[in-house]
This record gives sequence, structure tokens and C-alpha cells, in this order.
Amino acid sequence: MRILVIGGNGTIGKTVVKRFSEKHEVVIAGRNSGDVTVDIASTDSIEAMFQNVGKVDAIVNIAGDAKWDKFDNLSEEDFYIGIKSKMMGQVNLVRLGRRFLNQGGSITLTTGILADEPVDMTTSAAMVNGAIQSFTKAVALELKNGIRVNVVSADLVEDAYEKYKDYFPGNTPVSMRKVVDGYVKSVAGKINGEIIRIRA
Repeated sequence: MRILVIGGNGTIGKTVVKRFSEKHEVVIAGRNSGDVTVDIASTDSIEAMFQNVGKVDAIVNIAGDAKWDKFDNLSEEDFYIGIKSKMMGQVNLVRLGRRFLNQGGSITLTTGILADEPVDMTTSAAMVNGAIQSFTKAVALELKNGIRVNVVSADLVEDAYEKYKDYFPGNTPVSMRKVVDGYVKSVAGKINGEIIRIRA
């Protein structure tokens, strides 16, 4: 398969790319590095990326920003960071990317545990994660040409534990192998419209 991994140089992305590269051709997209650059908050940038990359068998997104802060501090513009990037960025990857998928291809999006178990200062991030999970279940009903779409929702991952542990008191980090297995399940399996929850 030819697999496009957006965010392929990030904490999770690098490990996902390494696994897929064992058996498949991987094209890495990132905001500042990779085989092709993309800002998923920009529709024009997404379209340009797909035009550059061409046809693929799978699209995997592990990118997207959202503002973390106390609800009292969040402005309307702060909410739009997550709406434009983590939410609409992923919606647009499906909306535009389906035209570049070979028949029977798949799209894998990324959310996280915040959609189900928000913590302090994550009002915006939890909101857009929840939206993408609902979007995934709904859009899967309408995609044609055998195209599947799923979303991976992982708990705090081992490789990011030290950075984020204070935000997630008591959460047991999940292994990177387990997280990567979730992406493999989405791409190589037959499931559709599923939220693949990765928990310890």
C-alpha cells in the first residue's frame, strides 16, 4: 500500500511511520518537515498536498492543534484554533482526501481520551475531539467506493508521559506499540466508522 501519514514526524507519527514502512510505501506530510508540507488548518494547503502526493491507498492523520487553558481565559478566537485545525482540518482531510484514495482505501483520524474523559484546561480540546468522533461515525455511512474512515483515540502515551503527566493525574500511560497497533487495525483491517480506543 501507499500510505500518506500527516504528522509523521511527531511523537506518535514517527513510530507509526516506522511500523508502516516495514511493509508499505509511506509518504510523510508535516507542517515544517516531511516529503511534503501541509497546514491542516488551511483548505488550500490540504488541497495542494493531495495534488502533490497523488493517489494513495490510505490517509492517516496524527496532526491537529487546540488551545489548552482555563475556560475563563479562553476567547472565541482561542476556540477557533481547535475548530480550524483539529476539527475542520480533519473534516477537510476526509472531504478533499477521498478523491485521492484508491478504491477500498481508508482514512484514519486522531482524537484522544479527552473526548471521553476531559481534564482541567481542556474545554476546547475535548470539544473538538468529541466532534471528530461523532463526525467519523456519521460520515462512514456516506462514503462511497468502499472507502472506510475510523478514528484512533489513545490515552496518554508513554513517550509523552513526562511532558503531560501533571495534566493527567492517575492515568496509566499506554505503550507506543499498543497505540501504533490501533492505526494498523484501522488501515489494514476492514472496520469502518469505529472509534478505536487505546487504553492501558
